[in-house]
Amino acid sequence: MEEPSLSTYQRALESLWAKFTNEATWLAFGGAALKITLTILAAWVLVKVGKIAVRNFFAIRSKAPLTFSERRENTLLKLIENVLAYVVYFIALVNVLGVLSFDVKGLIAGAGVLGLAIGFGAQSLVKDVITGFFIIFEDQFSVGDFVRIGQFEGTVEEIGLRTTKLKVWTGETHILPNGSIIEVTNFSLNNSVAVVDVGIAYEENIEKAEKVIKELLDTLKDKYPEIVETPQFLGIQTLAPSDVTLRITAETTPMNHWYVARMMRKDIKECLDANGIEIPYPRMVMYSRTEQEAQTEPKQAKSGGTA
Repeated sequence: MEEPSLSTYQRALESLWAKFTNEATWLAFGGAALKITLTILAAWVLVKVGKIAVRNFFAIRSKAPLTFSERRENTLLKLIENVLAYVVYFIALVNVLGVLSFDVKGLIAGAGVLGLAIGFGAQSLVKDVITGFFIIFEDQFSVGDFVRIGQFEGTVEEIGLRTTKLKVWTGETHILPNGSIIEVTNFSLNNSVAVVDVGIAYEENIEKAEKVIKELLDTLKDKYPEIVETPQFLGIQTLAPSDVTLRITAETTPMNHWYVARMMRKDIKECLDANGIEIPYPRMVMYSRTEQEAQTEPKQAKSGGTA
């Protein structure tokens, strides 16, 4: 096979140089770059403006007589913002491909066929999207709710069509595929109940302790706005080896039962101390034998053996 001559390489280089030095080439390149830059910038601005408009819409709607609950509004707000971003950026991508002289219609048709094939292969993804839709549609839980999903327990930060973000109290954020959510325990739908067990010594007067605790409970509803109803004194819960356990319950607003229980324990402790009622603590009884007892025991054991 005959090798290309030097003149062939020279003509190729001259042709390439002519293209690089051609004004029309640089005008076309600059125009394409400008269109792509403007498309991306317009998409970014449109997403920002769209999110602001959606937030203002929900802010105005919150003042209307008939509205969704705050928790559901937060969920819908996050979802609409995500859908808006996906749609706008997809349209921007199609426009960029068109500027780069790709056959957009062919790509869209091919994407449809490819999407159908992926739909059969990626069934878990389809399951995630369908499950996410029903979670939002049925209002199973919303952004800001405290839930337990499987082994994870925390506050819902975001609900998407594919994943749910759950933040635990230690700061970690768990991202769970919606298709893996089988059972959910929602702690934020109804009021919570604070349960406080108080132990008093057997030597104390039970009726006196019950009286002073009830008098204290009557004042707690005004002291703590998180308490919905006046706390109830249920009575003796258990008779432990070293104390008598009394149980008190208080209905609170959702997820405030831990805080109310801690404050009630503090108030009850101070009240019992003020009335001279002792709260039991572990005790140890020590018995020391005298020298005479120590000498007597072997003699008793010996006489017992002789008999």
